[in-house]
Amino acid sequence: MTDSMHVVLIVEDDPALQNVLGLLFEANGFRVVAAGTAASGIQAARLHKPDMVVLDLGLPDRDGLDVIWNIRTWSAVPIVVLTARTEQAQRLIAFDRGADDYVLKPFNAPELLARVRAMLRRHARGDTPMAILKLGTVEIDLGNRAARTLDGQEVRLTPTEYRVLEVLARHANRIVTVPALLKEVWGPGQDDARGLRVHIGSLRKKLEVNPDEPKHLLTELNLGYRLIIDSKDSVDG
Repeated sequence: MTDSMHVVLIVEDDPALQNVLGLLFEANGFRVVAAGTAASGIQAARLHKPDMVVLDLGLPDRDGLDVIWNIRTWSAVPIVVLTARTEQAQRLIAFDRGADDYVLKPFNAPELLARVRAMLRRHARGDTPMAILKLGTVEIDLGNRAARTLDGQEVRLTPTEYRVLEVLARHANRIVTVPALLKEVWGPGQDDARGLRVHIGSLRKKLEVNPDEPKHLLTELNLGYRLIIDSKDSVDG
């Protein structure tokens, strides 16, 4: 396991299918968190901050549509619905609540993986067409969570550091306030600004040529942070 593994949350009440999905994603380089109810799924989403949610709609305590609505009140994490419900009305409601994709059971495993990877790439790009960032002497592939120096040396970033970068990259060259960053990276109700400063400091040490005089990860006093990306410092995804 590497620090840069994507985390997928599987919310599925059928233990056998939950196990099959878990093995499928783990075999393809994901770290898996599983939940069997709507309540535990929502709790796991807040606790683990997954990069992807695979969600069944027929859960024992609440409808999966409620899970989508709940998560969308505080997170833009990609959500793929995996369900036996074939009605068009259910599909439309799911998309209206905020689902990103809708896959019917029984599913094709390679297709499901392809859809998940495509959503992760789109989510990493966000509001900007760049999946790969070039910051000084380091290139960061947000879609695949890999970072290297221009001479090929690996730069190890933690999952949280990738999430911070992804949020800042979606708002490149604009100020992202501390509360907004805390909410998107750690979830609602978080106020650990000191912890955020620690992660920003760690990113500067790994990505900036001179961490004490950063050119890309800037602090906007009493407001938040700004990721500066010039056209010459970016590679289209």
